[in-house]
Amino acid sequence: MKLVIGNKNYSSWSLRVWLAMAEADIAFEEVLIVLDQPDTKARIAEYSPSGRVPTLVDGDVVVWETLAILEYLAERFPDKQLWPAERKARTMARAIASEMHSGFMALRAAAPMNLWRPIEAFPREPEVEADVRRITTLWREARSRYGAGGPFLFGRFSNADAMYAPIATRLRTYAIPVDEVSAAYVETIHAMASFKRWRDAGLKETWLIAGDERDWPTVKRV
Repeated sequence: MKLVIGNKNYSSWSLRVWLAMAEADIAFEEVLIVLDQPDTKARIAEYSPSGRVPTLVDGDVVVWETLAILEYLAERFPDKQLWPAERKARTMARAIASEMHSGFMALRAAAPMNLWRPIEAFPREPEVEADVRRITTLWREARSRYGAGGPFLFGRFSNADAMYAPIATRLRTYAIPVDEVSAAYVETIHAMASFKRWRDAGLKETWLIAGDERDWPTVKRV
Protein backbone atom coordinates (compact mmCIF):
# COMPACT_ATOMS: atom_id res chain seq x y z
CA MET A 1 0.00 0.00 0.00
CA LYS A 2 1.03 3.57 -0.69
CA LEU A 3 -0.42 6.49 1.22
CA VAL A 4 0.01 9.83 -0.53
CA ILE A 5 -0.06 12.72 1.94
CA GLY A 6 0.73 16.42 2.20
CA ASN A 7 2.80 18.46 4.63
CA LYS A 8 2.57 17.02 8.13
CA ASN A 9 2.49 20.43 9.76
CA TYR A 10 -0.64 21.51 7.89
CA SER A 11 -2.43 18.62 6.19
CA SER A 12 -5.23 17.69 8.56
CA TRP A 13 -6.89 15.34 6.06
CA SER A 14 -3.63 13.46 5.55
CA LEU A 15 -3.21 13.13 9.31
CA ARG A 16 -6.55 11.40 9.62
CA VAL A 17 -5.73 8.45 7.37
CA TRP A 18 -2.07 8.25 8.39
CA LEU A 19 -3.04 8.10 12.07
CA ALA A 20 -5.62 5.38 11.50
CA MET A 21 -3.16 3.23 9.57
CA ALA A 22 -0.32 3.79 12.02
CA GLU A 23 -2.48 3.10 15.05
CA ALA A 24 -3.91 -0.05 13.47
CA ASP A 25 -0.39 -1.19 12.52
CA ILE A 26 -1.25 -1.41 8.82
CA ALA A 27 1.93 -1.45 6.74
CA PHE A 28 2.21 1.25 4.07
CA GLU A 29 4.71 3.29 2.11
CA GLU A 30 4.42 7.00 2.77
CA VAL A 31 4.58 9.34 -0.23
CA LEU A 32 4.79 12.95 0.94
CA ILE A 33 4.07 15.64 -1.64
CA VAL A 34 4.76 19.22 -0.59
CA LEU A 35 1.63 21.31 -0.99
CA ASP A 36 1.31 24.76 -2.53
CA GLN A 37 4.29 24.29 -4.86
CA PRO A 38 4.44 24.80 -8.67
CA ASP A 39 4.61 21.04 -9.26
CA THR A 40 2.19 19.97 -6.52
CA LYS A 41 -0.81 19.38 -8.75
CA ALA A 42 1.17 17.39 -11.30
CA ARG A 43 2.79 15.22 -8.64
CA ILE A 44 -0.50 14.43 -6.94
CA ALA A 45 -2.07 13.64 -10.32
CA GLU A 46 0.40 10.76 -10.67
CA TYR A 47 -1.58 9.01 -7.93
CA SER A 48 -4.94 10.69 -7.47
CA PRO A 49 -7.73 11.44 -9.97
CA SER A 50 -9.06 14.11 -7.61
CA GLY A 51 -5.78 16.01 -7.46
CA ARG A 52 -5.94 16.03 -3.67
CA VAL A 53 -4.39 14.27 -0.72
CA PRO A 54 -4.68 11.88 0.96
CA THR A 55 -4.89 9.11 -1.60
CA LEU A 56 -4.48 5.41 -0.89
CA VAL A 57 -3.06 3.09 -3.55
CA ASP A 58 -3.56 -0.62 -2.89
CA GLY A 59 -2.43 -2.50 -5.98
CA ASP A 60 -4.92 -1.62 -8.71
CA VAL A 61 -7.29 0.03 -6.22
CA VAL A 62 -7.08 3.82 -5.75
CA VAL A 63 -9.11 5.56 -3.05
CA TRP A 64 -8.86 9.35 -3.01
CA GLU A 65 -11.18 10.69 -0.34
CA THR A 66 -10.50 10.57 3.40
CA LEU A 67 -13.69 9.03 4.73
CA ALA A 68 -13.81 6.60 1.80
CA ILE A 69 -10.23 5.55 2.60
CA LEU A 70 -11.14 4.92 6.22
CA GLU A 71 -14.13 2.84 5.17
CA TYR A 72 -11.96 0.91 2.72
CA LEU A 73 -9.42 0.17 5.44
CA ALA A 74 -12.15 -1.03 7.79
CA GLU A 75 -13.38 -3.46 5.13
CA ARG A 76 -9.91 -4.50 4.02
CA PHE A 77 -8.71 -5.17 7.57
CA PRO A 78 -11.77 -6.22 9.61
CA ASP A 79 -9.55 -7.63 12.35
CA LYS A 80 -8.27 -4.12 13.09
CA GLN A 81 -11.77 -3.03 14.22
CA LEU A 82 -11.49 0.49 12.87
CA TRP A 83 -15.17 0.98 13.66
CA PRO A 84 -16.71 -0.02 17.01
CA ALA A 85 -17.93 -3.60 17.10
CA GLU A 86 -21.27 -2.84 18.74
CA ARG A 87 -23.94 -1.75 16.24
CA LYS A 88 -25.25 1.33 18.04
CA ALA A 89 -21.76 2.57 18.82
CA ARG A 90 -20.69 1.93 15.23
CA THR A 91 -23.68 3.84 13.92
CA MET A 92 -22.90 6.86 16.06
CA ALA A 93 -19.21 6.69 15.17
CA ARG A 94 -20.03 6.79 11.47
CA ALA A 95 -22.50 9.63 11.97
CA ILE A 96 -20.09 11.87 13.87
CA ALA A 97 -17.26 11.05 11.45
CA SER A 98 -19.51 12.13 8.57
CA GLU A 99 -20.47 15.30 10.44
CA MET A 100 -16.79 16.11 10.84
CA HIS A 101 -16.17 15.43 7.17
CA SER A 102 -18.81 17.86 5.95
CA GLY A 103 -19.09 20.39 8.75
CA PHE A 104 -17.47 22.80 11.19
CA MET A 105 -16.38 25.11 8.39
CA ALA A 106 -16.13 28.18 10.62
CA LEU A 107 -13.66 26.53 13.00
CA ARG A 108 -11.69 24.94 10.18
CA ALA A 109 -11.35 28.28 8.37
CA ALA A 110 -10.53 30.38 11.42
CA ALA A 111 -8.16 27.89 13.05
CA PRO A 112 -6.21 25.88 10.45
CA MET A 113 -4.17 22.95 11.69
CA ASN A 114 -0.68 24.31 12.28
CA LEU A 115 1.39 22.14 14.60
CA TRP A 116 4.34 24.49 14.89
CA ARG A 117 2.31 27.53 15.93
CA PRO A 118 2.76 28.43 19.62
CA ILE A 119 -0.31 28.03 21.82
CA GLU A 120 -2.08 31.37 21.55
CA ALA A 121 -5.73 32.39 21.56
CA PHE A 122 -7.51 34.64 19.08
CA PRO A 123 -10.86 36.46 19.20
CA ARG A 124 -13.45 33.89 18.17
CA GLU A 125 -16.55 34.65 16.12
CA PRO A 126 -19.91 33.23 17.29
CA GLU A 127 -19.85 30.74 14.41
CA VAL A 128 -16.55 29.33 15.65
CA GLU A 129 -17.90 29.05 19.19
CA ALA A 130 -20.97 27.25 17.85
CA ASP A 131 -18.76 24.70 16.08
CA VAL A 132 -16.77 24.10 19.25
CA ARG A 133 -19.96 23.60 21.27
CA ARG A 134 -21.28 21.06 18.78
CA ILE A 135 -17.99 19.15 18.64
CA THR A 136 -17.59 18.96 22.38
CA THR A 137 -21.22 17.88 22.75
CA LEU A 138 -20.53 14.99 20.37
CA TRP A 139 -17.40 14.07 22.27
CA ARG A 140 -19.17 14.05 25.63
CA GLU A 141 -22.03 11.96 24.29
CA ALA A 142 -19.71 9.40 22.73
CA ARG A 143 -17.59 9.17 25.86
CA SER A 144 -20.58 8.86 28.21
CA ARG A 145 -22.39 6.26 26.11
CA TYR A 146 -19.58 4.15 24.72
CA GLY A 147 -16.25 5.28 26.16
CA ALA A 148 -15.97 2.99 29.17
CA GLY A 149 -13.44 0.69 27.52
CA GLY A 150 -10.66 3.23 27.08
CA PRO A 151 -9.76 6.92 26.67
CA PHE A 152 -10.98 7.37 23.08
CA LEU A 153 -14.43 8.45 21.90
CA PHE A 154 -15.72 4.87 21.77
CA GLY A 155 -13.32 3.37 24.27
CA ARG A 156 -10.66 1.99 21.95
CA PHE A 157 -9.27 3.94 19.00
CA SER A 158 -11.51 4.04 15.93
CA ASN A 159 -11.94 5.91 12.67
CA ALA A 160 -13.98 8.47 14.59
CA ASP A 161 -10.86 9.41 16.55
CA ALA A 162 -8.88 9.65 13.32
CA MET A 163 -11.45 12.10 11.98
CA TYR A 164 -11.38 14.31 15.08
CA ALA A 165 -7.64 14.23 15.83
CA PRO A 166 -6.94 17.45 13.86
CA ILE A 167 -9.68 19.19 15.82
CA ALA A 168 -7.87 18.24 19.02
CA THR A 169 -4.75 19.97 17.69
CA ARG A 170 -6.71 23.09 16.81
CA LEU A 171 -8.26 23.33 20.25
CA ARG A 172 -4.81 23.17 21.82
CA THR A 173 -2.97 25.39 19.34
CA TYR A 174 -5.50 28.20 19.58
CA ALA A 175 -6.08 27.82 23.34
CA ILE A 176 -9.81 27.27 22.93
CA PRO A 177 -11.36 26.43 26.32
CA VAL A 178 -13.47 23.28 26.55
CA ASP A 179 -15.13 21.19 29.23
CA GLU A 180 -13.23 18.68 31.36
CA VAL A 181 -14.23 15.62 29.31
CA SER A 182 -13.21 17.25 26.05
CA ALA A 183 -9.95 18.55 27.52
CA ALA A 184 -9.07 15.02 28.60
CA TYR A 185 -9.80 13.77 25.10
CA VAL A 186 -7.53 16.44 23.59
CA GLU A 187 -4.77 15.17 25.87
CA THR A 188 -5.49 11.57 24.82
CA ILE A 189 -4.89 12.43 21.16
CA HIS A 190 -1.70 14.33 21.90
CA ALA A 191 -0.39 11.47 24.05
CA MET A 192 -0.67 8.89 21.26
CA ALA A 193 2.75 7.58 20.19
CA SER A 194 1.65 7.58 16.55
CA PHE A 195 0.48 11.19 16.76
CA LYS A 196 3.75 12.21 18.39
CA ARG A 197 5.66 10.67 15.45
CA TRP A 198 3.57 12.67 13.01
CA ARG A 199 3.93 15.89 15.01
CA ASP A 200 7.69 15.49 15.45
CA ALA A 201 8.10 15.10 11.70
CA GLY A 202 5.84 18.08 11.06
CA LEU A 203 7.86 20.32 13.36
CA LYS A 204 10.98 19.59 11.30
CA GLU A 205 9.39 20.76 8.06
CA THR A 206 10.28 24.16 6.60
CA TRP A 207 7.68 24.53 3.84
CA LEU A 208 5.22 27.39 4.36
CA ILE A 209 1.59 27.66 3.33
CA ALA A 210 0.41 31.23 3.83
CA GLY A 211 -3.27 30.28 3.97
CA ASP A 212 -2.64 28.00 6.95
CA GLU A 213 -0.70 30.62 8.89
CA ARG A 214 -3.34 32.51 10.81
CA ASP A 215 -0.88 35.26 11.72
CA TRP A 216 0.45 35.73 8.17
CA PRO A 217 2.69 37.42 7.14
CA THR A 218 4.11 36.69 10.58
CA VAL A 219 5.05 33.04 10.99
CA LYS A 220 5.02 31.90 14.60
CA ARG A 221 6.89 28.70 15.45
CA VAL A 222 7.40 26.88 18.73
